[in-house]
Amino acid sequence: MRTFVRCFTVFLLAVFLQAPSSFVFAQSAVSSGTISGTVTDPTGAVVPNATVSIHNPVSQYSRTATTDSAGRFRLPNVPFNPYHLMVNATGFASLVQDVEVRSTVPVIVNPSLSLGETSTTVTVEGGRDLIENDPTFHTDIDRNLIDRVPLESQSSSLSSLVTLVSPGVAADSNGLFHGLGDHASNSFSIDGQPITDQQSKVFSNQLPMNSVQSLTVISGAPPAEFGGKTSLVIQVTTRSGQGQSPPTGSITTTYGSFGSATGAIDVGWGGQNWGNFFEFDGLNTGRFLDPPQFTVFHAKGNLQNLFDRLDYQFNQSDSIHTSLNYSRSWFQTPNSYDNLNVSNVVAGGTSANPVFGNVGDTDQRSKIETFNIAPTYTRVISPNAVFNFGPYVRKDFYNYYPSTNPLADKGPPNLQTQTIAQYRTLLNAGVRSDLSYSRGINNIKLGAVYEQTFLRERNSLSVVDPTFNSPCLDADGNPVSGLTDPSQCIGAGLFPNDGSNPAVTATPFNPVLLPYDLTRGGGYYNFFGHTDVKELALYVQDQIKFHDWLFNLGIRGDLYNGLAIARQAEPRVGIAYNFNKTNTVLRVSYARTLETPFNENLVLSSTGCANAVLSPLLLCSPGVQGILAPGYRNEFHAGFQQAFGRYAVVSGEYIWKYTHNAFDFSVLGNTPITFPIDWHNSKIPGYMLRVDVPTIHNFSAFVTMSSVAARFFPPQSAGAGATVGQSGFPFRIDHDEKFNQTTHLQYQLKTHGPWFGFNWRYDSGLVAGSVPCYGLASVNPNTPCDSTSVTLNGQPAVDLSGLTANQEFQAGLICNGIRATPTTPLPTPCPASEYRSSLVSIPAPNTGDNDKNPQRIAPRSLFDAVIGEENLFRGDHYRWSLQLQAINFTNKYALYNFLSTFSGTHYVTPRALTAEIGFHF
Repeated sequence: MRTFVRCFTVFLLAVFLQAPSSFVFAQSAVSSGTISGTVTDPTGAVVPNATVSIHNPVSQYSRTATTDSAGRFRLPNVPFNPYHLMVNATGFASLVQDVEVRSTVPVIVNPSLSLGETSTTVTVEGGRDLIENDPTFHTDIDRNLIDRVPLESQSSSLSSLVTLVSPGVAADSNGLFHGLGDHASNSFSIDGQPITDQQSKVFSNQLPMNSVQSLTVISGAPPAEFGGKTSLVIQVTTRSGQGQSPPTGSITTTYGSFGSATGAIDVGWGGQNWGNFFEFDGLNTGRFLDPPQFTVFHAKGNLQNLFDRLDYQFNQSDSIHTSLNYSRSWFQTPNSYDNLNVSNVVAGGTSANPVFGNVGDTDQRSKIETFNIAPTYTRVISPNAVFNFGPYVRKDFYNYYPSTNPLADKGPPNLQTQTIAQYRTLLNAGVRSDLSYSRGINNIKLGAVYEQTFLRERNSLSVVDPTFNSPCLDADGNPVSGLTDPSQCIGAGLFPNDGSNPAVTATPFNPVLLPYDLTRGGGYYNFFGHTDVKELALYVQDQIKFHDWLFNLGIRGDLYNGLAIARQAEPRVGIAYNFNKTNTVLRVSYARTLETPFNENLVLSSTGCANAVLSPLLLCSPGVQGILAPGYRNEFHAGFQQAFGRYAVVSGEYIWKYTHNAFDFSVLGNTPITFPIDWHNSKIPGYMLRVDVPTIHNFSAFVTMSSVAARFFPPQSAGAGATVGQSGFPFRIDHDEKFNQTTHLQYQLKTHGPWFGFNWRYDSGLVAGSVPCYGLASVNPNTPCDSTSVTLNGQPAVDLSGLTANQEFQAGLICNGIRATPTTPLPTPCPASEYRSSLVSIPAPNTGDNDKNPQRIAPRSLFDAVIGEENLFRGDHYRWSLQLQAINFTNKYALYNFLSTFSGTHYVTPRALTAEIGFHF
């Protein structure tokens, strides 16, 4: 590895210092390219004022430029993709040709026009215009489509978009998405800046959607330039103001269900050598997070985003691009009915008869602030080589506030027994550098990334449940409130909870926790953890195009130095072949990857289980005290792409992923605070399918389908908390889903009339292992039901005593035709023959299996629709727009999950109606 580092550095410096200067314009932004050139007539004279446009019929990306007095044009910030290029000029026939942008090396096109009539439209001529000869399965989306897809989450719209447009993604609550069977093992590359930390709204603040020009979701085997978390890699190209003269922009405002209101302004302005794009938006809503009840209460939140991108070209060879972003969110943790009018000890907690009283409603809140600064310097070394250098710094400030009266944080015994206050920061600072070289059949990229992540975690924890650490038991073996020592029990007519009676299942009294029990006069246990995670990555890759073959060859070296140390050489290989006669592409690929641990609460989760106080408070699994270490993965992909004339293109892929040290999360009670977990290994097979219909007679559509298994194998090797997989048998993790699909339809009425959009999202249901069921371990040792399996009058029955009445209601449980209500529980035990659910698919008696047939959320279909008019009053320079959107317009009553070890219980969004009005210039 050291030899590779030295050789790589010498080569990079030699190319940079010895290469001649170039006449080609410099290009900003590492995830996009430039198309430029000169338009001439049949005599070779330049053609000024010619219109040059590019278009991709699948992603719907389109751009236009006009040639200057010297016939030159330039289209910067173009996402990597194939395009149709069309040139129009008065008195000349239209010229159409294909161009491909595959790297930051500028694409030079010098069209020569012939005399004739001008055409104003570009048509897709056949299937070859729809397929890409690329070994890597990916999905391309441009702003033209982004603006017309109904999105469920206003506060995490980028996650919502990825969930809808990309196959292989399981939808979860709060904007979370699980790519290709992994628990949020996704990374973003924003104009080339790598971000591998969590980007959902309970971890960090996402890049605002108004700042996104286009995105590419890579769900195939990742090329060598990507590492860290690679189940999904989302390449984002932000909007630029370069070349926008006069300025363009928009002012929009919305109002809708749950009192949700937004306001946004964006302005792009620039010349040939500079540009600035500015965006500011804000949101205030009564439903920021997805609540554990379909009825919404205690779910208010607000969000503010500020984004600015500045592009400046110093000369024909040198340019700089800088992105600035600041976001702030504040939101309540949604309550359930169990969090209202909480009763807890208000006096005499150390006596034999504590006094209980109403301590109010649970009132937990969070505040997250995020800033990001990322300049990138670009030098065009020659017409074939481009060098990029970019430092960056990003920081998250996460505050979690308990209830004003912390005793109100007490939830049901199976949910939350602790209160916690948290302030943690995550500072990610790094530098990236790459050299792209394109000539002949080769498209080479060499790069290096060094980054350091500074983690600081401050936590204060206490016990708030008077029965969680009870010194005494009643006659039935149940823990009771009061007293401070088992020696006091007999005098009070109780029994010591000292573990001496093997028939008692209650956890023995732990005197270590007594000073931190608020119900018995204790205080807080304060924990401060910190570490610096250092990561170095070096890579080289080459895309070789040889006739109808395309080869992706690369290797990456990762050095990870955090709480654990890991080094890994990672080959990446992909092969694709294009059958031109049938417009078919076949592809296979392989990747070896180093999967890095989640940084959020990494220190607490890695070290807390070895702490005598924290271990029971974090509900650590017995014997688990290890440091979370990186995982190692081998993944294989095989796929195809098939075009059907100019009408549709179908892309499919089958995947196998094998990971040693597979990552998971656990959640702390009724909070959005999660802890990373290591399992021994995972096996993830599945398939993905996407169908795209380009615009035909003003109609377009896409369909995504996927089925991805998430099979995890014990033992748990590190991390705080976990309630599954302790039997030693494989199990399906709680984001495993058999099948999901999204259908999006879009129609434009006439050329400038209203447009319509429609979504149908079907999910077969995530695993819901906390729902009681009937199944004996003697019949199947891997049953999830043994602990709730009892008999009633000699017949099989299900014990529901582990759930509260409201939790039974949340799960839609029914016994003998009687439905649970938030205040009235079902009779328990319930005969297995009379037990079912309207919201969860429960295995029939003795058929449940943690691996082959777990409990699942019931299948659901959600329908969204939007209608819009882009130019209400037919203005030329100034336009007014109107948009009406309906999310879940059938008001489907359904769950995302139930008592998930990752995120708890959450319902899908009820019917939500929103109106938007905008002014555009």
